[in-house]
Amino acid sequence: MRPWRPSGGRVVDSPRLLRDIVRLRRRRPRPRVVLTNGLFDLLHVGHVRYLRAASRLGEVLVVAVNDDRSAAALRGPGRPIARARDRARLVAALEGVDYVVLFGSRTVAALLRQLRPDVQCKGTDYTEESVPERQVVLSYGGRVRIAGDPKRHASTDLIERIRRRSGAGG
Repeated sequence: MRPWRPSGGRVVDSPRLLRDIVRLRRRRPRPRVVLTNGLFDLLHVGHVRYLRAASRLGEVLVVAVNDDRSAAALRGPGRPIARARDRARLVAALEGVDYVVLFGSRTVAALLRQLRPDVQCKGTDYTEESVPERQVVLSYGGRVRIAGDPKRHASTDLIERIRRRSGAGG
């Protein structure tokens, strides 16, 4: 159990997140901070399993969620389905998630440089060597880890299944 843990995960802005993490790092023993990121467009069981596995890698789990603009740039027209604030609130409600922050770039590199988490966690669609921000994490002494089940669930696949079943082709 995490005795310092806020009541439920919190959606915060970057300055608040950085202040809170600095405060937490002053504690003894120093908690291990884990950061992971994603769109989390339509929350599914793969997300839940992935975030639960990521939370076991440390004592503080920070989840960075793509804002609407960066989500659209990554996934294309019609995405995201859910608005960023709603996606962030859903992720924050999951067990093991301590903080959620929105970010607006293609990668989470800038946030990694600011926050300097002990561990950056990505899903099983990556290897430790293929994580785009790997060099950033290694540059400050952090570690990259892969967590979660094999990727058999994806929001994109779920959206396509819904479209096919509803007859809404594209």
